[in-house]
Amino acid sequence: MNPENPQRHRSVIAVAAATALALAAAGYIERGHAQSLPEVPAAAPVAIGLPDMAGIAARFGPAVVNISVSGTRKVSTTGDDSSDDAEDAPDAEAMRDFLRGFQQRFGGLPPQLKMPVRGEGSGFIVRSDGLILTNAHVVSDADEVVVKLTDRREFRAKVLGSDKLTDVAVLKISATGLPVLAPESTPASPPRVGDWVMAIGSPFGFENTVTAGVISATRRSLPGDGFVPFLQTDVAINPGNSGGPLINMRGEVIGINSQIYSGTGGYQGLSFAIPIDVAQRIEQQILSTGKVRHAKLGVGIQDVNQTLAEAFKLDKPAGALISEVVKGSAADRAGIESGDVVLAINGRVVDLSGDLPAIVGLAQPGDQVAIDLWHRGARRTVQARLDDAEARDAGQADSDSAAAKGPHGRLGLALRALQPGEPRAAGAAGGLVIEGVSGPAERAGVQRGDLLLAIDGQPVSTVEQAGAAAGRSANAVALLVQRGGTKLYVPLRLG
Repeated sequence: MNPENPQRHRSVIAVAAATALALAAAGYIERGHAQSLPEVPAAAPVAIGLPDMAGIAARFGPAVVNISVSGTRKVSTTGDDSSDDAEDAPDAEAMRDFLRGFQQRFGGLPPQLKMPVRGEGSGFIVRSDGLILTNAHVVSDADEVVVKLTDRREFRAKVLGSDKLTDVAVLKISATGLPVLAPESTPASPPRVGDWVMAIGSPFGFENTVTAGVISATRRSLPGDGFVPFLQTDVAINPGNSGGPLINMRGEVIGINSQIYSGTGGYQGLSFAIPIDVAQRIEQQILSTGKVRHAKLGVGIQDVNQTLAEAFKLDKPAGALISEVVKGSAADRAGIESGDVVLAINGRVVDLSGDLPAIVGLAQPGDQVAIDLWHRGARRTVQARLDDAEARDAGQADSDSAAAKGPHGRLGLALRALQPGEPRAAGAAGGLVIEGVSGPAERAGVQRGDLLLAIDGQPVSTVEQAGAAAGRSANAVALLVQRGGTKLYVPLRLG
């Protein structure tokens, strides 16, 4: 035998000692007597119940239809994009470039050409006499809409109405006794993040295709779609799925599949559906009046982050921060001011800025609403009578000038007075031109050439006012700036 390694011997003793100490600390060795270790029970089997997706697909699949459209779209050959719905076609810009090149080389083209449009989408039957819900963009520019059922029958459909702001359309075919996938006006419980959901549609023209996944987020606002608090899912949605139903595992329709976020045009795990309660409101308006009307408050808004919450002395970063109030609008008449934070409307909590247009946009013009605000450090409730979203703005802010110049070190801003003519060019009523940025302002993204309008909701027209306003803030300050035609609050962390 090889002699024992002394180093190994010391290691074994050390491990044994450490083990004994651990057991003693756990109470298994007491007063020099070893106790028996507790028995570990065998793991009990866990029952895992998977949703009956096959049953739901078999039950509701026949109510999902394929929609084919054909029509024409006006395309400009002169470079102006005034053609109706030109932005709705993914290849519209490429077509316009081709036509402009053709025009320059050969001439002879009229200012506009009508180009053929063909497309496919999905929809679902909500009434046995042939009433169908789908997306507005599916039937946009359609001269002819053909609906194909799962039993291979085809019908020409009439578009009863559509609403581009919510992307909902209602169709009608002449048929009776059809299978129905009726939306539930009040589902048993609201959709939750993590709930299983199923989509049925016609991706790439493959009819009655079933895909499944979970809800990734609720009340998601997307750029340009402020009227809809989308449901985000990871359900595979591809071109042709648009307009099909999103179904939960109780067999309830909870949404209409509408959009995807993709760098390739195909599925990448980010799909968005219009909540069914939004679609139903649009459907009811179309059936009763033939058109859809939306209300507006007349404000510009942004999210409240932690720094802005501190600057406005809010308990938490929540609500919709008013960055701009349109003169003569419903908000202006109600006394709402830039720097106010909307906390609730008619008792419905506004947690994210996207909640505000979703609530207001689905109201009717002329409705009176109670708006809970955070106004200059205190809660306040105002009454507002909403305007029509299609009406032109009541007016713009009047222009005047202010005289001031010089830097202000704490904010990291170099300011000067507006010169004659600058207020009209900027479209602002006053403020100070930002000629240089450094320190906190530079880190926050303030840019040279921005117009400083207010600090913590207080309008400023002189450097002295800016200094006094900044001096009242301890750790955070909110600057209202105008950049081009946009007003926004920029949070600065001080010190």
